[in-house]
Amino acid sequence: MNVLNAIILGLVEGITEFLPISSTAHLIISSKLLNIPQTEFQKFFEVFIQSGAILAVVFIYWKVILKNKSLLINIILSFIPTAIVGLLLHKVIKNIFFESFTLIAVSLFVIGLFFIVFEFLLKKKIVNTNKKIIQMTIIQALLIGVGQSLAVVPGVSRAGAVILTMMILGFNREESALYSFVLAVPTLLAAALFDFVKTDPQLIFTGSNPLFLFIGLITSFFSALLAIKWFVRFLQQNSLSSFGIYRIALSIFTYFVL
Repeated sequence: MNVLNAIILGLVEGITEFLPISSTAHLIISSKLLNIPQTEFQKFFEVFIQSGAILAVVFIYWKVILKNKSLLINIILSFIPTAIVGLLLHKVIKNIFFESFTLIAVSLFVIGLFFIVFEFLLKKKIVNTNKKIIQMTIIQALLIGVGQSLAVVPGVSRAGAVILTMMILGFNREESALYSFVLAVPTLLAAALFDFVKTDPQLIFTGSNPLFLFIGLITSFFSALLAIKWFVRFLQQNSLSSFGIYRIALSIFTYFVL
């Protein structure tokens, strides 16, 4: 890895973390295209720079988070299933899931297809999405957490899983996106801290590695700020079908090229 690689991957993380297209898949694919081997440090780097995206959410929504106690309770409930799955499958996620481009391609394709089908049903008024976060029940919060836990598979997309689960439960796009932003804070923070504890300190602080981590984090922060604001404006006038089409196109590229 070099400084340019750290900048590119930081941009990729920040731009894709809150869009329903899987930041993990994009980081793995980008690393492959840049000829960066999936070493232990590289895997840690890809998790650590998510901290920049976390800071972006806190920077934008800290007032919303602090003022809404019911939101905080639901976020904690939604985080629990993901934490359990993450702890149980940590080694499998890093050593098997992150290495399989076939799994990434299939995940991108399947969730992309779900988006297109669901938006079609919504357009035909077969399903409705008019609920707001304030109406969320304890059971719904837990179900959203179960949906998010599927994102341990690269290509599923944490944001995509949360948004799709919430829309299936009847929540509108904007509310679903907002909840996915806030839910990212404990989820990504826990992943980063857990990986930090599990990673050899010598690996992290060797040579230029601290510089690469800092550059990736800062780049991720600023690009995530722009991505969040753009995504909110996008959802006000557009559906998620375009993301579904993009995911399918990327899955085909991943499977046949990588």
